[in-house]
Amino acid sequence: MNSEGSATVGKSNNIYDCVIVGSGPAGYTSAIYLGRAGLSVLIIAGSFTGGQLANTDIVENFPGFPDGISGLDLTDNMREQAEKFGAQILEDEVIQADLSEKIKSVYVGNGDVYKARTVVLAVGSRHKTLNVKGENQYLGRGVSYCAVCDGFFFKNKIAAVVGGGDSAVSEAVFLSKFCSEVILIHRRKQFKAEKISMDKLSKIKNIVVMTDCIVQEIIGDENKVKSIAVKNVLDNTVKNISADGIFIAIGSVPSTGFLVNSNIKNENGYLTVEGNSTRTSIDGVFAAGDASDSVYKQAVVAASMGCKAAIDVQSYLAVSSEQF
Repeated sequence: MNSEGSATVGKSNNIYDCVIVGSGPAGYTSAIYLGRAGLSVLIIAGSFTGGQLANTDIVENFPGFPDGISGLDLTDNMREQAEKFGAQILEDEVIQADLSEKIKSVYVGNGDVYKARTVVLAVGSRHKTLNVKGENQYLGRGVSYCAVCDGFFFKNKIAAVVGGGDSAVSEAVFLSKFCSEVILIHRRKQFKAEKISMDKLSKIKNIVVMTDCIVQEIIGDENKVKSIAVKNVLDNTVKNISADGIFIAIGSVPSTGFLVNSNIKNENGYLTVEGNSTRTSIDGVFAAGDASDSVYKQAVVAASMGCKAAIDVQSYLAVSSEQF
């Protein structure tokens, strides 16, 4: 078992009590609980730690922070707490997992394999794409899925945001601090965002809202985005809107693609669990966070699921210890 405060990843032939795949609030919370229980834990965090929460400008609804906290600061705090209790953290992507044996094997991008008695899948989700012409071509050259990451590059420029939920509205509000104008494009008349978010949006002078519209094409030169072709879904008219960038915030899908041979996903790719537990249909494999939550998708819910997964892991190890 790891000593408290140790955060150096051991050799890949070590057998951990638990490998946690994912470093959002679900993964970190699992690690905190398991570390405090004296179990050896490896978090395979991905190439960017903290998950989507780390990309959020300000989190106002996580308990304990009455003035709000940046998503990056919140996830950094979680990471520090997990490391305090001995969790090791590897910044690499999982490309394959063999979960069928008693000792699980998790393969990462650098070619190493990590073994564990249990696995918590806290893989989160990834951004949905528009699948329109120009989206891939101008990725990183005006097309972005993270305003917090890239917003500053559009200082005093025009940016468009696509989406109608809290994420899209939050991105538009954030970008309004830098951009000369922000155009929020939504395919419907009504927004899914909370009223408090819409109230905040309505008070910002440099945000223009376009409803009943979809992006048909992203247009640019050989270097960067120049404009967006927007279609009105009511009358089918199309017009070009000048924009230096476009931020796409239309939701997410679970990051479970590496589980190609697994029967623990539903038809939409979400991980399925038994009843109110975090147990999957594979012994010793547990699921927590957005990848197993198609409804709520909130940081505080993901954290609570991470707690449940850790308790389920401890129960499993207590019963199955003689088998290892």
